[in-house]
Amino acid sequence: MGAFEYSAVDDNGKLYKGIKSGDSPRQIRQILRDQGLMPVAVEAVTGGRKSARSSAGWQRKPGAASLALVMRQLATMVKSGAVLGDALNVVSEQTDQAWAKKVFAGIRSHVQEGMSLASAMAEYPQVFPDLYRATIEAGEHTGKLDLVLDRLADYTEFKQQLHQKIILALAYPLLLTLVALLVVVGLLGYVVPQIVVVFSNVNQELPLLTKAVIALSEILRGQWLWILIFLVGSFLIARLLLRNPQVKMKVDRFMMTAPFLGRFLRGLEVARFARTYSILVASGVSALEGLKIAGGVVNNLSLKKAIESAARGVREGKSISKSLAMTNSFPPMVIYLIASGETSADLGQMLDQAAGSQEKEVEVFTGLATAVFEPVLILLMGGLVLMIVLAILMPVFELNQLVR
Repeated sequence: MGAFEYSAVDDNGKLYKGIKSGDSPRQIRQILRDQGLMPVAVEAVTGGRKSARSSAGWQRKPGAASLALVMRQLATMVKSGAVLGDALNVVSEQTDQAWAKKVFAGIRSHVQEGMSLASAMAEYPQVFPDLYRATIEAGEHTGKLDLVLDRLADYTEFKQQLHQKIILALAYPLLLTLVALLVVVGLLGYVVPQIVVVFSNVNQELPLLTKAVIALSEILRGQWLWILIFLVGSFLIARLLLRNPQVKMKVDRFMMTAPFLGRFLRGLEVARFARTYSILVASGVSALEGLKIAGGVVNNLSLKKAIESAARGVREGKSISKSLAMTNSFPPMVIYLIASGETSADLGQMLDQAAGSQEKEVEVFTGLATAVFEPVLILLMGGLVLMIVLAILMPVFELNQLVR
């Protein structure tokens, strides 16, 4: 029995869309006719990676929030003792996410055809990364699928929460920066030109600061289009250059070693790596395979290469902690916790603690940076406005002195 996406109309011309299970498109059309609907289109949502991706009707990866929601629902259903096929059917029917309806209906169809859940999810690589496939496959082999799904749901939710915390911490400074730029541009583009008209009819030598502000205002007003083109072009060129692995490697290496920012970025990437690795190890995935998969979630290319080098060391028989320490890319605390986990045969728990310590450090750094950046930005904005105001008032003061 397969899953089919349909669209149909009733006697009044109202359009209905959804997914139904059946043996063939003909059977689905007959079911729709029995319900008083006229079938318009019936297409299978299964049949391999390419067809599954195209039939699902989406191209971009679903958001972390929606993925966390459906994974939690699936984990709850399986943990409560529901049959896997029924659990997948419930997720497909009850979710309000269009992509989830189609994808989980396709997964259910694959499972009913005899596929394992891990193999069925592998048919949708844009939705489920290797982490999901590996952990679920290990859970199916060990008979602990409910626990693995629960861990994946926790992991997905936690990743979403960390992302939200960082966004919320950066939202106010970014908004403040935007307002500051708009105020300065408004002063230079509108206020200063109005004041310049007053000075144009006065034969008076203007102060150097006033001349500089007027020149900057004239450049902004006369060349704003070229400035905009330059900024947009620079952004596009930078994005194009970052697609080059060699350029991206140099940029990522610099970002990891930059003062203040490097510590934050390293903590964020190491926390993501350790959290992912802990999930894999706790689910029964081998240490070497888990190391490779966990390295895939890292965005920084320099750190990713370091993890690949460590994986080669583990393959040659070295310990995980020693292999990671040789890369000089991981904090000593993380190396120490991993070494303790290897010694005590509780690597998953120690990785979880390492991830927690790095996440707390990231949160503390984010809060501290926000607390420092906000007053500095306010002072900078006030200084710029004060400079523009002084540039306007200084000629007025000199003019008053001449009149006296």
